[in-house]
Amino acid sequence: MIKTPVVVKADKGLDGRPIALLVQEASQYASKVYIQVGEKNINAKSIMGMMSLNLVGGDEITVVTDGEDEKKAAEGIKTFFAKATN
Repeated sequence: MIKTPVVVKADKGLDGRPIALLVQEASQYASKVYIQVGEKNINAKSIMGMMSLNLVGGDEITVVTDGEDEKKAAEGIKTFFAKATN
């Protein structure tokens, strides 16, 4: 299991399209991918779950990956958040 701290870069936060792209990114990995925000632990492969987070720029989250390609998944999600801007 890998836990990677990430700061959301998108100033206006993530709305429908970026969330859909994030879910698409997470879904290409065999590993389980979760986004932790405070006490919430949401499956990054669930579009409805990700929409419920209402992520905005500056939010600090933790990407948790667990499985056979967890390192690759952690890097992929971290890179996604680094590039995700409005």
